[in-house]
Amino acid sequence: MPKPKILLLEDDINLSETVAEYLEDEGYEVDTAYNSDEAEEKAYEKNYDIFLLDVMVPGINGFELLKKLRKEDDTPAIFITSLNSIDDLSKGFESGCDDYIKKPFALKELKLRIDTLLKRGFKTRGKRVKIDENFSFDIENSELYNKDKEIPLNNKEKKLLKLFLQHKNEPLSHETIYDHLWEYPETPSDSSLRTYIKNLRKILGKDRIVSIKKFGYKFTAD
Repeated sequence: MPKPKILLLEDDINLSETVAEYLEDEGYEVDTAYNSDEAEEKAYEKNYDIFLLDVMVPGINGFELLKKLRKEDDTPAIFITSLNSIDDLSKGFESGCDDYIKKPFALKELKLRIDTLLKRGFKTRGKRVKIDENFSFDIENSELYNKDKEIPLNNKEKKLLKLFLQHKNEPLSHETIYDHLWEYPETPSDSSLRTYIKNLRKILGKDRIVSIKKFGYKFTAD
């Protein structure tokens, strides 16, 4: 069973280290970020099970960051912040969070809140990402549609298409795709990746996914 993956955005280094160490001891895998740019980059590079986001951080604040991520990412999110007014709480939920914990907090309470979200096993916001005039992708349920007809994809193809849509018109290396599609202890397969690419091209058009020699692929968007 793979460890649940958590992205922790907290600019207080001591608090970040304390929270990360506690959660890792409790069986989670934790990646830390100290500003919103770093957190955004990591959120797009890797699939996480939970976002833990401070609000007052360098760069755009946590509320604005989650709004931005919610355009393409439905990972459950918990705000951890010293902001404690009703207006702040309202802003947090309006930006798309699933829970909100005020500083200072007990680490055990944080763990209980994380576990509660993980047990729900849900993806929260049904949002279709438009690919072209005919095709769209439901990021809540990882389902591809041609107008209103669902197009069957296997699990790896769904993950690959979601990754492409998160990085439209951006070159993605083979290594980035391998890291996204295959979990430990699975072994990445170049031939399998080629098969997934071939199947997506059959559906979406061969020009939609461009091969970059000796590097990887790029998903082209209108």
